[in-house]
Amino acid sequence: MTPLLRIEHLSIGFDTDLGPSRAVTDVSLDVFPGETVGLVGESGCGKSVTAMSVLGLLPSPPARILGGRILWRGENLLELPEERMRTLRGAEISMVFQDPMTALSPLCRIGAQLAETALLHLRIPRREAFARAEEWLGRVGLPEPARIMRDFPHQLSGGMQQRVMIASALMLDPALVIADEPTTALDATLQAQVLDLMKSAKRRDTALLLITHDMGVVHRVADRVCVMYAGEIVESGPADELFAAPRHPYTAALLAARPGGVPRGERLYAIPGTVPSPLALPEGCRFAPRCRFAKPECANAHPELREDSTQRTQSTQSQGEGAPPSAPSLRLTRSSMPSPREDSTQRTQSTQSQDDGTHPSAPSHCLTRCPYSFRWEEGSDFVNSLR
Repeated sequence: MTPLLRIEHLSIGFDTDLGPSRAVTDVSLDVFPGETVGLVGESGCGKSVTAMSVLGLLPSPPARILGGRILWRGENLLELPEERMRTLRGAEISMVFQDPMTALSPLCRIGAQLAETALLHLRIPRREAFARAEEWLGRVGLPEPARIMRDFPHQLSGGMQQRVMIASALMLDPALVIADEPTTALDATLQAQVLDLMKSAKRRDTALLLITHDMGVVHRVADRVCVMYAGEIVESGPADELFAAPRHPYTAALLAARPGGVPRGERLYAIPGTVPSPLALPEGCRFAPRCRFAKPECANAHPELREDSTQRTQSTQSQGEGAPPSAPSLRLTRSSMPSPREDSTQRTQSTQSQDDGTHPSAPSHCLTRCPYSFRWEEGSDFVNSLR
């Protein structure tokens, strides 16, 4: 099955006053029709830069594409002229930006901003464009859409603004929606509503690339997950499998840091240190300075992303003479892992839809940069082992 979007070995740098920096290094990922891919990691890991490069929205200078390809239905987006990119933005690939207040123009009414999208791409009469905009405001759950059409962005709450952005992204029935932290500024109730809205409002074969640092959000909606750290993907795989048994210590640390995994009254786990500066990246494993299980050799050799389709107890690297030993076994309690999926029925339906041919089968193998093996068992406290 051919993916809608294929990013191959993408590397992006920025020219700064302090020298050249590398924000993204050798990133590869696929997005298939109808699936939801979660791109997760801490702030500064390169998630948004990767997404902006797909739509050609990075300012150049200072941004520079150092290598790789971004294929959209076989067409390399990095080689397309700006005129062609304008026809793709919104119509085939749309984006929900992180901050709707800055994405929406404060000088234009909501109706005019939504209708402009339809006028530019669909070439329909003005009356029909405004009618389509009002229809989509109702479809995303906004009350009194006719009144909201006449409002300015500052007259709406944060949740209402985000719904307007979702309507703008979906009203042209794009094949791919890129959502960059769509729930960051919302409370827990609105987060759930926005996520459910995005899944229900989009067409069944519309793909979603969800960018977030919230593992709970990813666990709720994603089919596959790619974990980024310091500009590179350190682990990827099916969502259920990755959450049940992560293969990279960084993924495990992100899961342990979820507030829902710590009993009430206990200190929340925090990953020590910070993401390294793109101006001074470590020579070896980029997570090694913060890793609880790092070995001396981790600081020297930079690990490659490799396929791990074997049992979790087996190492992805040969354990022959001179090879580094396996990392210690880590035992997990249910309290330190994400709670069982509440929407298990939806997940089952998603899996079945792949079987009947309405949803393409995405790759089922896992990739990881950690050369050591980890065995995940229930029975002890993983949070304490990280401390």
